[in-house]
Amino acid sequence: MARPTKWRRIEHIPTTSYFIPSSNSAEIIPENILKLEELEAIRLKDLEGFEQEECAKRMEVSRATFQRILLAAREKVADCLVNGKALHIEGGNFTRKVCPVHCVQCGKEWSDSFENLEAIKENYTCPKCGSFKVCCKKNCNEKLCSKRMCHKQ
Repeated sequence: MARPTKWRRIEHIPTTSYFIPSSNSAEIIPENILKLEELEAIRLKDLEGFEQEECAKRMEVSRATFQRILLAAREKVADCLVNGKALHIEGGNFTRKVCPVHCVQCGKEWSDSFENLEAIKENYTCPKCGSFKVCCKKNCNEKLCSKRMCHKQ
């Protein structure tokens, strides 16, 4: 079984998602897609000037993973600048908040994207026992949790 991709935490969502080189021709311009976590890596390292260790901590990934993300991002940006390609910023495996989730029924704990929890709130179940009685530990009141008031009954 393949290991699931870890969520990459980002702090900044860009206001502009497309950059197109100036051209007088009407031909179709090839493009590269820059993932949001790749843009975040460039922002943290090259714009904010943080060391890689700090960047990795802020994105909640290992330093080696951060290095791979940054190299992929720089390669795409360089290709666009040198070869006159458009740059489209979209997608990726990112979150604005990683949530430590736990199951009241069996006690299993795991991490998931807060956005993922919100999007599938009605159907979110424990991967171990299938219980609907799960919550984000950061948002969970332990007193209510023990009374099962913060979970679906």
